[in-house]
Amino acid sequence: MIAFDAAARHESFSRAAEELSLTHSAICRQMAGLEEFLGLPLFRRTRRGMKLTEAGLSYSRLIAARLDEVERDTLSIMTRRGQGGILDLAVVPSFATKWLLPRLRDFLQMRPDAAVNLNNRTRPFAFQGSDFDAAIYCGDANWPGTRSIFLMREKLVPVISPQLLPLLAERSAEAIAALPLLQQATRPYAWRQWFSSFGLRVPHDMTGSRFELFSMLAQGVMAGMGVALIPPMLIEEEIRDGRLVIPVEHECFSDRAYYLIFPEQHSESPLFHAFRDWLVGEAEIYREAFGLE
Repeated sequence: MIAFDAAARHESFSRAAEELSLTHSAICRQMAGLEEFLGLPLFRRTRRGMKLTEAGLSYSRLIAARLDEVERDTLSIMTRRGQGGILDLAVVPSFATKWLLPRLRDFLQMRPDAAVNLNNRTRPFAFQGSDFDAAIYCGDANWPGTRSIFLMREKLVPVISPQLLPLLAERSAEAIAALPLLQQATRPYAWRQWFSSFGLRVPHDMTGSRFELFSMLAQGVMAGMGVALIPPMLIEEEIRDGRLVIPVEHECFSDRAYYLIFPEQHSESPLFHAFRDWLVGEAEIYREAFGLE
């Protein structure tokens, strides 16, 4: 299979032989034997060299996927030297970077034999066929075939660059409305909800540059592009350092919340049990401290 994968990727027996440190004739014999076993031609010769047949192309995709799985499994066991366990989590990037990672060290100190892998996923997906044990997601937790545990609500505050503060006639919602409103792409009604909490209607509350991630939004604000609504837990450092300022001390909850989501038929491994209980405990502490119930 490795020889076929190399030959398919290069569409060349010579280059496959070079990659695998084999002779050209050895690759030819293996491919001939594979085609005989399958009863199908996998390669065809052209004036420009070797090309995959339709059957060969389809088979190469299947083989490549299987080899990728073998590589991941190999790297996983090498990571822990055959000990402990590994959790593969799908996470929303800003929350993982700003909230989860600063706390994750404490969990790993309690479980030094474990490893936690974080992978970026901003939208729902099917656990079946994936390598993920669980997901930390912000939004609707009703994924088919899953269970969810509430972590915290999402609170938004307006933030601005210090260089734009002189443009505010006063620190009020009306003055905020006069500035360029930067938008979070997955929360198109955030500004409308925020202004509505003051009893205001702002016609242009859904216009302005859009960014998919809160980290992008924060960078846009720090660059002086405008004002944005961002969860304070994602910009604690920037506020503390003075790179971002909250011009109006008025909080507003979005229509989203953070959840731990995992397959309904989860294996319930001891490591997942430990991580779930730790995460729920950390979220409870944070909710109580910052009123995110």
